[in-house]
Amino acid sequence: MEKIIGREAEFEKLSDYMNSGKSEFITIYGRRRVGKTFLVHSYFKGKFDFYATGVIDGTYQVEMEAFHTSLVRFGYTGDRASTWIEAFTQLADLLERKSRSRKRRIVVFLDELPCFDTPRSGFLQALDLFWNSRASWINNIFFVVCGSATSWMMRNIVNNKAGLHKRATHTIHLRPFSLGQAEAYLKSRKFRWPRIAVLQAYMVLGGVPYYLSLLDPKKNVPDNIDTLFFSSEPELENEYQRLFKSLFKNADRYMEIIGLLSRCRDGYTRTEIARALKIVDNGRLGEMLGDLEHCDFVRYYNNGRSLQGGIYQLVDFFSLFHHRFCTRRVTDEHFWRNTLGTPEQNNWYGLTFERVCIWHVSQIIRGLRLDTISHEYYAWRSKRSRPAVQIDLVIDRADGIATICEMKYSKDDYVLNESEYRRIVRRMETFQNETGHKGGVQASIVTTYGLTENRYSEISPAPITMEHLFAYLMD
Repeated sequence: MEKIIGREAEFEKLSDYMNSGKSEFITIYGRRRVGKTFLVHSYFKGKFDFYATGVIDGTYQVEMEAFHTSLVRFGYTGDRASTWIEAFTQLADLLERKSRSRKRRIVVFLDELPCFDTPRSGFLQALDLFWNSRASWINNIFFVVCGSATSWMMRNIVNNKAGLHKRATHTIHLRPFSLGQAEAYLKSRKFRWPRIAVLQAYMVLGGVPYYLSLLDPKKNVPDNIDTLFFSSEPELENEYQRLFKSLFKNADRYMEIIGLLSRCRDGYTRTEIARALKIVDNGRLGEMLGDLEHCDFVRYYNNGRSLQGGIYQLVDFFSLFHHRFCTRRVTDEHFWRNTLGTPEQNNWYGLTFERVCIWHVSQIIRGLRLDTISHEYYAWRSKRSRPAVQIDLVIDRADGIATICEMKYSKDDYVLNESEYRRIVRRMETFQNETGHKGGVQASIVTTYGLTENRYSEISPAPITMEHLFAYLMD
C-alpha cells in the first residue's frame, strides 16, 4: 500500500486509542476524496477482524447482501439475516467468538456507514442495540466507522440525541491537506515543483489528496489544470455534482449556498444568505451551514468579538474554481495556459490567495510568533464606513495589540504603493475608531515572496511570506 503522507497526527491519535485498554468506538468524518478509507487501511494494514462497506445508492437488499458477504468472508457460516438486528446479532456472535481466543484488539471497520441506512431499514436502531448490548462489553474491541455523507454522520453518530448519544468514544475530523502537507505528498510522488507552482495548484484543487493524485509530474501546472478541467475528456468534469450528491441529501440546496458564497469575496451573514436565496432563516438553514462547515467548504468567522452576525466565507478551492471557470462552456482545450497573465486569471489568483491565507491562520500566527501569546482571531466588517471596510483576519493579542493581516498575491516581491498604503491606514483607523480598541493596531502583509523595501513598506515591519504558509504543523 502507498505510504501515508500528511496524516501523522491522525496516526498518533489512533495509536493512543488503540492503547487505551478499553472498548473504543471511533468515528471518522470528512468530505469526499479526503482519504478516510485510505487512512484506516493504512493504519491497520488491511488486518481487520471484520470489514464491510456500504454500497453507494444501494437498496435495502443490496446493503444486506453486502453485509452478509463480509460476514462470510470473516468466518460466519450461517444463513443471511432478514433484518439489521439479526445481522448485527450475527456479527456480535462472530466477534465474541474471536475475542475468546486472543488478547489483542478485535478491529471492526464499517466504511461508508450512511449507505447502510436505507429508508425504514431500522439500521440505526440495530447499530445502537449492537453497540450498547453486545459490542461495548467486549473490552478489546476497536470499532471504527466512517462515511462521506458528513451531515448523516454528524446527526446520527457524532451528535445523536437518541440511542447512540455520546456512544462514540472519539471522533476524528479528517481535513484536506495544508500547503505543507500537500507539498510533502507531491514530493513523495516525484514532483519537483517550486513552491509557487505547488501554491498555484493548491489554489485550484485545495488539499484534497485524490485531486492531487491526478496531477502529472511530467507536466507543469497550467497543462495539468487544462488536462483535468478543459481537455476533450476532462477527468474532473462532473466531479462537482458527484461531490455534493455524495455528501448531502437535497444537494441542490447546498450547491445554491456555495454558488452564492462563490460570488462574494467578503462572505455573507446567515441573514444575508437567507435573504439572497429567498429562503426562511430557520433551523434548517443553520443545519445546512453547519454541514458545509463540517465538510470544510465554508468557514465561519465571528464579526469582531461579537457572537452575533458572524460571516460565512467559501474556503473550498475546488468549488471556487468551479464556479469561476467551469460553469461556462469553454471550447479551448488549453484555456488555462492560454489565459496566463490575463486580468481575469490574475484577479482570481488574488482572491483565492486570500482564502489560502484564511485556511492557514495557524501558520500565520506561528510566523508572527504569536503562538505563545494568548490571542483570538476573527474577521471584522464595519457597520458605518462607506464604502464598507472589511478585514478578513484580525489577530487580537492578550497584550492589547491587534494585528490586521492584508493578503496580497504576487509573482514577485510585492510593491506597496501610496494608494494601497492609504487604504491599509484607513482600515486600521476605521477598525480602531469603530471598535474602540484600546491597544495598538498594526498591519502585517501576507504575500508570496515578501515586500520590496520602499517608503511605504514600513507599515508592515514583519511581513509573512509563502515560506511561512508552507510550515508543516503537526498539531
